[in-house]
Amino acid sequence: MGMKQLIVSASMLFLLLGPVAGSGCGDEPTATIKMVPVRSSLAIAGKDLYREYCAVCHGTAGKGDGPAASALKIPPTDLTQITKANGGRFPQSRVQHIINGEAGSTAAHGSKDMPIWGNIFGHMGPNPDMGAVRVYNLVKYIQEIQAQ
Repeated sequence: MGMKQLIVSASMLFLLLGPVAGSGCGDEPTATIKMVPVRSSLAIAGKDLYREYCAVCHGTAGKGDGPAASALKIPPTDLTQITKANGGRFPQSRVQHIINGEAGSTAAHGSKDMPIWGNIFGHMGPNPDMGAVRVYNLVKYIQEIQAQ
C-alpha cells in the first residue's frame, strides 16, 4: 500500500446509522456512529468539498449540527460564526492553518475525530499541489457562509 493510500485509508469519516434502543429501562435511544474510510474525490470546488467532507460533523449550513456531531467528544464549531468571533474580520490564514493541522490550539483537528484535511487533500491525486488548492477553496467557501 502506497503512502497516498495509507493516509487516505487511515482517515475516517462518521456515518450516522440511526437511533438504537438504550441498554436499560428508561434509557434514551442513542445514535450509532460508524467510522468509514475517507473516499478520494476529484472535487475541487469549496462547496463540494465541504458537503463531502465537513457537513457530516459541521452540518450542511455549517452550524455544527451535522448528523455525527452528537457522537463527538468536542462539539463541532459553528463555522458561520467565525467572522463574528474575530471582531468582524474573517481570519482566512488561521482557518487555513486549522484545516491543514498547523494550528496547535484546535484540539478537534488532528484528533481521531477530526482528520487533518490538508494532508488528505494533498494525497487525492497525482498532483499534491491540488491539496493546497482544495484547502484554499474550502476556506473561501467557509468565508462565504459567514452569518451577517
